[in-house]
Amino acid sequence: MDFGVGYFPTHDGMDPGALARLVEDSGQDAVFFAEHTHIPASRESAWPDGGELPSKYWHCYDLFVALTAAAAATSTLRVGSGICLVVERDPITTAKEVASVDHLSGGRFEFGVGAGWNREEMRNHGTDPRRRMKLLAERVDAMKAIWTQHEASYRGEFVHFERIWSYPKPAQRPHPPILVGGTGPTVLDRVLAFGDGWFPNYRDNEVLFKRINELQSRAQRPIEVQILGMPCDPAALDRVARAGVRRASHWLPSGCRSTVERALDRWATAITQFTGG
Repeated sequence: MDFGVGYFPTHDGMDPGALARLVEDSGQDAVFFAEHTHIPASRESAWPDGGELPSKYWHCYDLFVALTAAAAATSTLRVGSGICLVVERDPITTAKEVASVDHLSGGRFEFGVGAGWNREEMRNHGTDPRRRMKLLAERVDAMKAIWTQHEASYRGEFVHFERIWSYPKPAQRPHPPILVGGTGPTVLDRVLAFGDGWFPNYRDNEVLFKRINELQSRAQRPIEVQILGMPCDPAALDRVARAGVRRASHWLPSGCRSTVERALDRWATAITQFTGG
């Protein structure tokens, strides 16, 4: 099992390039950056983790700007979105950004995708929250066409374009791995429909492991599981490893270098205790 970290790349925290270098130097395999274009001040949608929403949610750099900085500052680290809110993005522009980061990084990009939880945020981007899952699937499908076809066309309910050229193509073929985030009741259907992997946040309950088993039993092709939000707990790492998880990643706090380093050290210690290294 590989290991990585998640991070909200905020303007008042550690620079995303410097953060990525630190993570690579620590021996981690991957870094995933969160995305929110903004947070509506009405705060109608409750934060899934409960309590007050941390300010890092509305202080993030643009996702692909941060990913470019991370890719440019490293040489082996996988860089990814954890997650990209595709329902708030133009698919032609996003396909270009994904391909550009993957090409510039030499094929090190991993595309975590999802619909998100903040309904007001979606509405501000013109998305009807009631249709967000169908919109997500269609936009991902349209991006696949752009990545894999010299002259791409697409006709759907939400996305339509005829005969477009878009380069560069991703370095990875046919495209970077698509990791479908979320833990909702229909998430495994989406993973099986258009994903290369499932990318849930960790929950210390039996449901997560039952759903991993369900995914493995339903899959007719190789589908991996990666988990974000792992605790610094060797026993938890052992359990997800035994469940067949491909990579376990831990959320680092957004802050100055010393804050990040302390948290990264705790994560590294838990990994060492798990591996016995």
